Amino acid sequence: MSSTYGKILKIATFGESHGVGIGVVLEGCPAGIDFDEAFIQSELDRRKPGQSRITTQRKEADEFEVMSGIFEGKTTGTPIALIIRNQDQRSKDYSHIATQYRPSHADYTYQAKYGTRDYRGGGRSSARETAARVAAGAVAKMILKKVGVQVQAYVSQVGKMKLEKDYQQLQLENAEANAVRWPEPETAQGVFDYIDQVRKEGDSIGGVVSCIITGSPVGLGEPVFDKLHAELGKAMLSINAVKGFEYGSGFAGVEMRGSEHNDAFFTDENGKVHTRTNHSGGVQGGISNGEDIYFRVAFKPVATIMQNQESLNEAGETVTVQGKGRHDPCVVPRAVPIVEAMAALVMADFYLRHQASRV
Repeated sequence: MSSTYGKILKIATFGESHGVGIGVVLEGCPAGIDFDEAFIQSELDRRKPGQSRITTQRKEADEFEVMSGIFEGKTTGTPIALIIRNQDQRSKDYSHIATQYRPSHADYTYQAKYGTRDYRGGGRSSARETAARVAAGAVAKMILKKVGVQVQAYVSQVGKMKLEKDYQQLQLENAEANAVRWPEPETAQGVFDYIDQVRKEGDSIGGVVSCIITGSPVGLGEPVFDKLHAELGKAMLSINAVKGFEYGSGFAGVEMRGSEHNDAFFTDENGKVHTRTNHSGGVQGGISNGEDIYFRVAFKPVATIMQNQESLNEAGETVTVQGKGRHDPCVVPRAVPIVEAMAALVMADFYLRHQASRV
């Protein structure tokens, strides 16, 4: 079972939703990076459950412990191991589906592939695993900070409710001021109320997280199989509940002509190369061109709903699956730091790889 990602900056996550804990081993981090524990905890706090009534009410502090790789507040260049211990497992919430396959979950596919599965919250298939990614992504952000690269994501759509403004027209810092992580203050409450109504109906709703990467140097990414946008897409599609990824103009670009879509080059007053438009999303030929990198990630409605659904059990018999437990009615508010973390890991890995691309 693959639980690793990266070429130079590598992560390996471990643990289950209802086990002792979850964690990550981060290998390839350069020595001498200031290790900001408060920052890592703040990133985990953005993802942790129980933030508001529109998130799962599982109570996890998500406090991490450093097992190795840090000395006197700095990275040593050796593997960094972080662990987050589970505190509020309620495995009994899942006893009723021990032999049942929940619709749109990984229950059936895991059972078919491995011949066994951890039905308590889905085991490794649980989104709780992503807390380990957020911790690793915080370290990646520390590396990127040294070179002036910033990663910021926000919720841009919930169901049919969409932000009409471009990211350049928004104050993205506003996203952290509300429970939905919606950067338009005047409409944020309406989005919250919509998700809350879906929750009261025992249902769930999907959404979109948009992400902007600024300050990227030119030259990150490889021109064939390891294209920058391809790795970003792989990273995003590895996140639970993600159903789609597009960067730059995305699918809307098919409606444009080449004369409209092409990004013309020019030099600014300092002789630096820019493009007049950015339909390419900051990536051309699989390599960053120095402009803002932007992409959108689509999340499906959460599969567990508080309604009865028809399904099958391990014996192939038709059963009624009853929705129980503690679950998000909409995953996107808590997915924002996960998207940022995976983007940061991709960018940091490519930055380190780029250092070896020319003598």
